[in-house]
Amino acid sequence: QVQLVESGGGSVQAGGSLRLSCAVSGLTFSSRCMGWFRQAPGKEREGVAVIASDKSDGSTTYADSVNLRFTISKDKDKNTLFLQMNSLEPEDTAMYYCAAGRAYYDCPELWRGDVDYWGRGVQVTVSS
Repeated sequence: QVQLVESGGGSVQAGGSLRLSCAVSGLTFSSRCMGWFRQAPGKEREGVAVIASDKSDGSTTYADSVNLRFTISKDKDKNTLFLQMNSLEPEDTAMYYCAAGRAYYDCPELWRGDVDYWGRGVQVTVSS
């Protein structure tokens, strides 16, 4: 059974850092794009960052709002996805979701919401 379990969320003051983890079981990263999405109150869900499969080139893509502050990475041997978040701002407050794209589909499909599996999400709250 496929499971995506996020951890590492919480509350932090502006300027602080958090690292989110997503432990994945039941699938591998070799043929899937993986990523993080978020949804803030009153706003639609948006892509934060994605990392391409090994079948592609493993490249990363970020939303403009988090570029240069967030870093997505993965530990292939442990099937774990990470999101390092630095210089956090109140506007980053949201529920963050780990997501797996469809096997043999690439990141453009995941970015537009074609998600095969979702995590349950973790809350990130940034205070000023």
